[in-house]
Amino acid sequence: MKAKLLILLALVLGPFMLRAQTEVNIDLTNTAADPTISKYIYSHFAEHLGHCIYGGFYVGDTSKIPNTAGVRNDIIAALRKMKIPALRWPGGCFADTYHWKDGIGPKDKRPAIVNKWWGGVTEDNSFGTNEFLNMCELLGADPYLSGNVGSGTVQELADWVQYTTSDNKNPMSDLRKANGRDKPWNIGFWGIGNEAWGCGGNMTAEYYSNEFRKYSTFMGSGPKMFRVASGASSDDYNWTETLMKNIPHSLIEGIALHHYAVIDWNRKSSATNFTEDQYFESMQRALLMDTLVTKHSAIMDKYDPKKKIALVVDEWGGWYDVEQGTNPGFLFQQNSMRDAMIAGATLNIFNNHCDRVRMANLAQCVNVLQAVILTNGPKLILTPTYHVMEMYNVHQDATMLPVKFDTEYYEHNGHKLPAISVSASKDKDGIVHVSIVNIDPEKTHKLSLHFNGGSFKTVGGRILTSAKVQDYNSFQNPDKIKPEQFDGARLSGGDVSLMLPHTSVVVLALK
Repeated sequence: MKAKLLILLALVLGPFMLRAQTEVNIDLTNTAADPTISKYIYSHFAEHLGHCIYGGFYVGDTSKIPNTAGVRNDIIAALRKMKIPALRWPGGCFADTYHWKDGIGPKDKRPAIVNKWWGGVTEDNSFGTNEFLNMCELLGADPYLSGNVGSGTVQELADWVQYTTSDNKNPMSDLRKANGRDKPWNIGFWGIGNEAWGCGGNMTAEYYSNEFRKYSTFMGSGPKMFRVASGASSDDYNWTETLMKNIPHSLIEGIALHHYAVIDWNRKSSATNFTEDQYFESMQRALLMDTLVTKHSAIMDKYDPKKKIALVVDEWGGWYDVEQGTNPGFLFQQNSMRDAMIAGATLNIFNNHCDRVRMANLAQCVNVLQAVILTNGPKLILTPTYHVMEMYNVHQDATMLPVKFDTEYYEHNGHKLPAISVSASKDKDGIVHVSIVNIDPEKTHKLSLHFNGGSFKTVGGRILTSAKVQDYNSFQNPDKIKPEQFDGARLSGGDVSLMLPHTSVVVLALK
């Protein structure tokens, strides 16, 4: 009801609110050469960090919380509805200390491990390779396994490939069968280490390039093998250049990029009790993703003009202070409308760069950083970020439609950011979806969409909005923010006009 009231107010008061503003004209064009928006742009990340795995996904098969083989049924249902395409595991920094053979076989025989990166807690390895890969099948998601390059060996990673994917008779496939899995799993994605420039070994780009060549060679190759190199942190363009120059393209399918919308590593902010200054800075960092993707892609284009190698943004999202009273090493934070703004704008950037960005993984899926799901015992809430990802799943594997427009600006303290973010696609049934974000925390904007070469009979949509950018879903009020029907768009042939409320995400469907 709140969203509908805001829309009604925007429609009634819009002409008065917008006297000093110009109309935002958005042009969409459909050409035969438009690329596909890979569904893997909407992928996720689950690290052994805090309560992402234990107490999040995995509660054990003796839990009173309804589960399948220890995995929460409510999380399975929520992620299937969101259409999660792939899930990255077991890290993150954790990956380069993880030895996969510790997490297979009878659970009472598995050795414990101290998680040195995240809180120093002891884990019993009850959630390992078989549990993760079987969970991915429950989710309908492709696994993305991160191999241990920092403290592991080439043989260890080669054995993991054999254990999980080989259908021939060999020691590793025999071991898998002894552990109760006859047929191999379908694994498409392999990460060769994580953040090799930092927690993955503090390597130079030149040294890591050689390590990647070695590991990739001994992993083998096949039609389904997609090997991702540990990529740059934000604007380290030299890292991308060195990898593209030094790694034979026959050994690599993707290069990673990590970027977080963090104000400052030494002065973050509360996830919910933040100022407009902090909001503006967060959005500034989030929108930098467009520049980063553009510049890293330009470097890749020099060595790979046919764009065979994907840019894989396998860690992105907002990073704030942990919630008061929680373990600082668990990175548990609430999720507000600020996160919805970050998610919507970032996904629009990825959609518009889908010729090169063919996978991205939000950090992280459950209970950590910009999570889509938060749990508290048997309780579960879906965050504003979840709702954006669910609304946007209409773009998965659809044809990208180029978008051109001159935006209005969100101005604050003499600085300004683009207020409007847009991406569009056409699905296999010919339905055009347009996702639009207004990051301005106060102003409604009038938009006119012009579709060149098309006309429509109907327009509908959904909206995610709230009164304040600090609003969030709590365990006491889990449905404060959720998508509602959007009736504010008006259709005339190939043109659509609408009033876009402040702090909102709208996804239109034109038929």
